[in-house]
Amino acid sequence: MTWNPDTYLHFADERSQPALDLMARLGGSPQHIVDLGCGTGEMTCLLAERFAGARVLGIDNSADMLARAHKHTQPRVTWMQADAATWTSQVPIDVLFSNACLQWLPHHAALLPRLVSLLAPGGVLAVQMPRNFDSPSHVLAREVGAEGPWAPHLAGIWRQEPVAPPEQYWRWLRPACTSLDVWETTYLHALQGEDPVLDWVSGTLLTPVQAALPGPLLQGFRAAYAQRLRQAYPRQGDGTTLFAFRRVFLVGRVV
Repeated sequence: MTWNPDTYLHFADERSQPALDLMARLGGSPQHIVDLGCGTGEMTCLLAERFAGARVLGIDNSADMLARAHKHTQPRVTWMQADAATWTSQVPIDVLFSNACLQWLPHHAALLPRLVSLLAPGGVLAVQMPRNFDSPSHVLAREVGAEGPWAPHLAGIWRQEPVAPPEQYWRWLRPACTSLDVWETTYLHALQGEDPVLDWVSGTLLTPVQAALPGPLLQGFRAAYAQRLRQAYPRQGDGTTLFAFRRVFLVGRVV
């Protein structure tokens, strides 16, 4: 997939809040921090600012995202292009931080314990993932995608629910962690604009759709999808559109 940093950052404040909430659960004085799926690097640099003296490695598979990340000037931060599904560390990690990345990867029952195995003694795995794949924004995308002339181009593009319920992560990770906290938060975003939910998902959910459809078909899909979204997420009296977004968090520690 080709990621567009400008589109993704359109709702930068709303997208950053879960990462900040996850970061607030971290403590101690880690020396080696990895931000897996760092995107454009803002949270990577905040990790470096919060933990003075730590070396922070930002990893992403998107050259476009990393090109934006490289514009940050932070002497203790380095960047690497790699696939989070297969990347491994040559040295133990004190904090392995991953915000809104692992939902793009399959096989969490194996992936998450493997990431825990990369931690140093006393290390922490801190992960946040969207769990809103049954929300109207996603259900309607699949419905519209199956109905129009664009349907043949989108066959097989929709993934099965990639993020498990919180209790499943507890079962998968508890044997590998000394302590483990797993929880969910639903953020209610008050968005502005003509089609703000469409704008939001254009930076995430629709990334593979936009890559699969030629221009005229993409325009037709977006128009049909936008109409359904306006019905599912009507404007409030002041013009605000309310967009509920559920996310799952986990923080696992090892001795």
